[in-house]
Amino acid sequence: MKKLVIIPAFNESGSIEKTISDIVSNAPDFDYLVVNDCSTDNTLEILKNNKYEHISLPVNLGIGGAVQAGYMYAYNNDYDIAVQFDGDGQHNASYLDDMVKKLEETDGDMVIGSRFIEHEGFQSSGVRRVGIKFFTGLIKLLTGKKITDPTSGFRMVNRRLISLFAKDYPKDYPEPESEVTIISKGYKVEEIPVVMNEREEGVSSISMINGVYYMIKVSIAILIARFNK
Repeated sequence: MKKLVIIPAFNESGSIEKTISDIVSNAPDFDYLVVNDCSTDNTLEILKNNKYEHISLPVNLGIGGAVQAGYMYAYNNDYDIAVQFDGDGQHNASYLDDMVKKLEETDGDMVIGSRFIEHEGFQSSGVRRVGIKFFTGLIKLLTGKKITDPTSGFRMVNRRLISLFAKDYPKDYPEPESEVTIISKGYKVEEIPVVMNEREEGVSSISMINGVYYMIKVSIAILIARFNK
């Protein structure tokens, strides 16, 4: 199978080399693609100097647009599996083979790497944990499916979802919304326990200031996704 790691990157100069080294060392049978989302630091310079596989977007599209660009690349280049992988060092490539195994054994469409099955490693900030619990409950209420880590950006999908996401993918904070969409359409979502690392560089896009706005906006998007099959 052809397998691709999609790495959306905005101002990840402090961690992108470590991220790619992790993939090359611990998941050598995966290709990778860095999607540079108009970084304003020297991320692009690092990508070019190291001859890392990358594309650069002409305008800043945000996390959803950057990830969708990766799915479009995966679809157009006939990949069977694609996995979203943060460029900030939080994810560990050593779990990629376990995710493939879970996808195959369960005949699943998506496998999510969850921090909250075994509760090991970095458990995210207090603000984000409140949002995670809220979205877990909301998704369970709307779909009947419990997703323990609905905001996790560590997600692997098969060819069916590569095709779907290449055509249509949420733009802002896309993880919970896309999960409700695919579950409502009958796709199968699974989780495996993973250990995540604390961000070493940069700042999360979700802070105390915009946390309430995030929860309201994503909740509305989730409701629309659920009843707009």
